[in-house]
Amino acid sequence: MPGLLINIDVPDLAAGERFYTDALGLTVTRRFGDDIVELAGCEAPIYLIAKRAGSAIGPGAGDFRRYNRHWTPVHPDFSVTDLDDAVRQALEAGAVQEGETLALPYGRQAMFADPFGNGFCLIEFNEYGYDALAR
Repeated sequence: MPGLLINIDVPDLAAGERFYTDALGLTVTRRFGDDIVELAGCEAPIYLIAKRAGSAIGPGAGDFRRYNRHWTPVHPDFSVTDLDDAVRQALEAGAVQEGETLALPYGRQAMFADPFGNGFCLIEFNEYGYDALAR
């Protein structure tokens, strides 16, 4: 079975570290030089990677990093036990909530952008979780 690591590009590593530790209560476990910080507090480790705006996103990819709000088909969802508290904490840390908090069959969800344009969600599952969708 493969392991899972989550990498999040940020233009300013110190600002990224402040946001993710303040917004989600994650903790720094290791630093790799001046460009990478490892965060713990989720099932998978999260690596913040300093990448300057305008740098190529990869060999032959044809696009460049930008840190205004952008779309990507992959984003992290963080499950929380108290959504209202988690929303408050994320907003205080500098997140921007996108839309209203939603009541869904599996619980409650709020969608956000971090200060670097990366999307993420906070989800408070009810007793059924995603099984509510399979019923």
